[in-house]
Amino acid sequence: MNEEKTTYSGLFVIIAMAYVTCLLISNLIAGKMWAVTDQITLPAAVVLFPVTYIFGDVFTEVYGFVRARLIIWMGFFCSFFAVAMYMLTIALPHPGFWGNQEAFAVVLGTTPRVFVASLIGYLFGEFSNSMILSRMKVATGGDRLWMRTIGSTIVGEAFDSFLFVTISFAGTMQVKQLVTMIVCQYLFKVIFEAVCTPLTYGVVGFLKKKENIDTFDYETSYSPF
Repeated sequence: MNEEKTTYSGLFVIIAMAYVTCLLISNLIAGKMWAVTDQITLPAAVVLFPVTYIFGDVFTEVYGFVRARLIIWMGFFCSFFAVAMYMLTIALPHPGFWGNQEAFAVVLGTTPRVFVASLIGYLFGEFSNSMILSRMKVATGGDRLWMRTIGSTIVGEAFDSFLFVTISFAGTMQVKQLVTMIVCQYLFKVIFEAVCTPLTYGVVGFLKKKENIDTFDYETSYSPF
């Protein structure tokens, strides 16, 4: 089936909400660093952020690029709004008896550089992931879902990891440390996606059957706007 539905089903809305929730939580916990080894440090968000790519794969595979594009932009604007509210609440004057201002600012605060890096990495990563999966689906006639999900993730996560880490930390650490962070973060995310492939198959199969839809983007414009 390749016809565009004019309404959004309950399942679509539920998955969209879960996607945005994972994205917002990932942005919130990204400030915590995870010491994997003495030489390897990753942002704690790597334990959750790859899930957004699984959701992205599901949206594109089942509903098509147009619907996936809507969700990607929804995640972008929700993230922007969340950070704006964090900055506003941090800036509000606090009473003298409340001694948690510094801790509150450390947990919820971010620098403009890191914020811009996260948004740029997110947009390039998510859109490239969705576009590649969509084109691969048409090229393979809908076969070999595993190849499409992992292949698109390999490209999408490369954009996201490189852009986010480079824009955020270039000039603040040695090149070797920068490269190590990019590579380790990238590999972790791709392996995460590969391990979750059976789950992706299950969710995609359930949705296609329940929604009675399997979109092929034969004549879709891949403009992000």
